[in-house]
Amino acid sequence: MATEISIFDLILKASFVVQLVMLTLVLMSVFSWAMIMQRRKALTAAKMNAKKFEDKFWSGVDLSKLYAELSARNELDGLDAMFTAGFKEYARLAKNNHASPGSILDGTHRAMRVTLSREIEKLESSLSFLATVGSISPYIGLFGTVWGIMTAFIALGSVKQATLQMVAPGIAEALIATAMGLFAAIPAVIAYNRFSHTVEKVESSYGNFMEEFSNILHRQAVANVDAK
Repeated sequence: MATEISIFDLILKASFVVQLVMLTLVLMSVFSWAMIMQRRKALTAAKMNAKKFEDKFWSGVDLSKLYAELSARNELDGLDAMFTAGFKEYARLAKNNHASPGSILDGTHRAMRVTLSREIEKLESSLSFLATVGSISPYIGLFGTVWGIMTAFIALGSVKQATLQMVAPGIAEALIATAMGLFAAIPAVIAYNRFSHTVEKVESSYGNFMEEFSNILHRQAVANVDAK
């Protein structure tokens, strides 16, 4: 009666190189899932904070009071940071009697653009790792498969009569590496594509706010010049 061979047994009996490939893929999968959970939490928080800030900003709150409230915080993210950077630069330039509305607008726009780049860089953190896992995991698994099959056929060289029962375990353990490579790659690719799309939407939302806020500050600067 033939002895049933489990996947766990195949992994334990695999060659050292194939086992090393499997261990590498398992670690990559674990780290990618950790990154997926962390990025999901960060992006969800970014969208919620952006909506919360916009609701408060467009509610008619006094911008000076909003700036003072946000400046009192230790850490600022997203639109909070962009608004604070823009309003701070606007206040600094508005004190200069020789500053034109155009120069004030350029200064505030540059300040918010720098902050925007930093915030998007935060949101894109670890996405490159997911892209790397998604792109190279199948090849690492394929390498383990090729190595395992090659080792199995080399071992058959010393056997006078090869049977399917002798070849099957070696090929099966090698194919496990390919399966593990796909198991690591597929979630990473799906998460990368989804998160990249989310970051693009958040960046577009930030950019729209930056333009709208810049227009508000520009109108205020023009009004201040006319009042002098």
